[in-house]
Amino acid sequence: MHHVGPMYLVFLLPALALAAPAAAQHDSAHAGHAAHGAPASDTAFARLQERGRVAMGVDQYTSQHVFEVLPEGGRIELQRKEADVEGAATIRQHLQDIAAAFRAGDFSTPGFVHWREVPGARVMAERRGAIRYAYRDLPRGGELRITSADSVAVQAIHEFLAFQNSDHRTGH
Repeated sequence: MHHVGPMYLVFLLPALALAAPAAAQHDSAHAGHAAHGAPASDTAFARLQERGRVAMGVDQYTSQHVFEVLPEGGRIELQRKEADVEGAATIRQHLQDIAAAFRAGDFSTPGFVHWREVPGARVMAERRGAIRYAYRDLPRGGELRITSADSVAVQAIHEFLAFQNSDHRTGH
């Protein structure tokens, strides 16, 4: 539904570049929501949040990301902070779309959200046949487990998740 494929990026990137000042204004509207004491005027983070909203279909300030590294890979959890039936359904569809894209070696959505190639994504794409993606519903969203028995793939998954934790400022 909100998967950002390569062709979509060709049309969306120029529009987002022009919309950058709006993203900064959007950030000031969320001054009380700055992550872990980060100043609300942090334009780069505001832009990340806005691109996340576009890609995932839900407001990033009112959603909670968890990127957990596990011995066999890790997991991505995304949930609404408050009860929100429509938002939870949007998240569930997004995570299932992401699982399908990642299985196919397509990491364009995280590339779009972070505005760069995400560490670990290239190796995950190359070793996609050795990686398993398992989705499950959670009360206000969903979870995507990413696992592998291939040590190189597991290292790439760990790099991918560690970068996500840092850039999304999850504090995990």
